[in-house]
Amino acid sequence: MTRITVIGAGAFGGWTALHLLRAGAEVTLVDAWGPGNPRSSSGGETRVIRAVYGRDRIYVELVKRAYALWEQLDPSLYVETGVLWMHRGDDGYVRAAAPLLTELGFAIEQLAMDDAAKRYPQIDFGNVTSVWFEHRAGALFARQACGVVRDAFVKAGGTYRTEAITPDAHKDADIYVYACGPWLGQLFPDVIGNAIAPTRQEVFYFGVPRGSDRYQPRRMPIWMDFGERIIYGMPDIRGRGFKVADDTRGEPLDPTTADRTPSADGLARARELLRRRFPELANAPLLGSEVCQYENSPDGNLIVDRHPALPNVWLLGGGSGHGFKLAPAVGELAAAAIIRGNEIPAEFALARLHHTHKTKTQFDAR
Repeated sequence: MTRITVIGAGAFGGWTALHLLRAGAEVTLVDAWGPGNPRSSSGGETRVIRAVYGRDRIYVELVKRAYALWEQLDPSLYVETGVLWMHRGDDGYVRAAAPLLTELGFAIEQLAMDDAAKRYPQIDFGNVTSVWFEHRAGALFARQACGVVRDAFVKAGGTYRTEAITPDAHKDADIYVYACGPWLGQLFPDVIGNAIAPTRQEVFYFGVPRGSDRYQPRRMPIWMDFGERIIYGMPDIRGRGFKVADDTRGEPLDPTTADRTPSADGLARARELLRRRFPELANAPLLGSEVCQYENSPDGNLIVDRHPALPNVWLLGGGSGHGFKLAPAVGELAAAAIIRGNEIPAEFALARLHHTHKTKTQFDAR
């Protein structure tokens, strides 16, 4: 039996370990701080799951498969809200996605401005020129999901340990899979290095009016606001508060030592968005905040590949703020490549990293 150690119990690592175990391998999953810990790219309360990816068929197909796998694992990890895409300029990214979504079974419609205003009176659509609504979309409970995946893995016969493993400690397994998120470049400076760039991303939660359901999932979708910056948010899910986050890539950070205190500038931008787009929440109290990170690859594509000099080492990462929702399907894809030798899509290959420029527009999965 093939012995495999997976390092990193976040979304990618946990799901890959589970799929490898189901494929018949003897699998050990380890994490330095535990699944969905606050330093990881899989930490925090929630992530968006949606299928709009421009013309990138591979990602829409992964989203479709991911939906099925999330639902098989635990349907309670998902809340359907739909996603409202609001543009103050070019809506080409969403418009280009519409035919592909329709082909693959995802409903999406463009709303007339008057209809959008009637449907969502709590939103001020000033300066918005185009609105699209993606029906099958919503929120995943991120930190909780990582724990559920780990528990399913252990229940199925896998071994989990809280432990730090470095590339010079290979002795107990036949294959090592590193799914270390923002630490991948530090662990493999010769292969990854600066091609994985962790950035600071701030998230804020605001209180909603007493006794009102206008900001609950039944009446408020997840929303994307495209202007000079891309800002997105979620309804008040499980009483956590109305979520506002800036998708614009933040300052570089060290995921181990970074101070996670939110900035005054970040909070001011979130409040300005509320004032402009959700006027009833302009003076809403701040209930909480998170400082997370993206682990950006140069082109926004994922990394799923074998180490070029170490044939028994595989590297998974490059979530770039949009990878969490894809994790069940990415883990399945990675396990098939590791166990059966299935081909990995060229978009995910290591060879591209040092000669690509970021051309994709990705959106946060937080």
